[in-house]
Amino acid sequence: MNIGQAAKHTGLSAKMIRYYEAIDLLPHAGRSESGYRQYSSSDLHRLAFIKRARDLGFSLEEVGRLLAMWQDKQRASADVKALAEQHIAALERKIAEMAALRDTLAELAATCQGNDRPDCPILQGLEHGTCCAGSP
Repeated sequence: MNIGQAAKHTGLSAKMIRYYEAIDLLPHAGRSESGYRQYSSSDLHRLAFIKRARDLGFSLEEVGRLLAMWQDKQRASADVKALAEQHIAALERKIAEMAALRDTLAELAATCQGNDRPDCPILQGLEHGTCCAGSP
């Protein structure tokens, strides 16, 4: 299967597939006589694994670790679980940060009259650094 077909099959772009090869998440593809990359069903399976991991928000480094654990049939499932739990904790921190940003912006928007007058608490909050969670 060529790169265009692999991209269509996996939902990844050809550029992304080449990038995953370049950073060694995917073994370098074999080449046809005319020089086109050729992907096996094993490559497609690996690309699907990478895509699902990325869709769950794992970093490229974490995906590399997951791939290594996936290939290592001697690894303990506790290692995989630990990585997943670390990722869950990071997601929870990001969710909390995003919620704080939403709440701050909602508060500023609620205090804005939204009329024809030029004074605006939203812009004042941005100007004075009082708009964002964790600001001084």
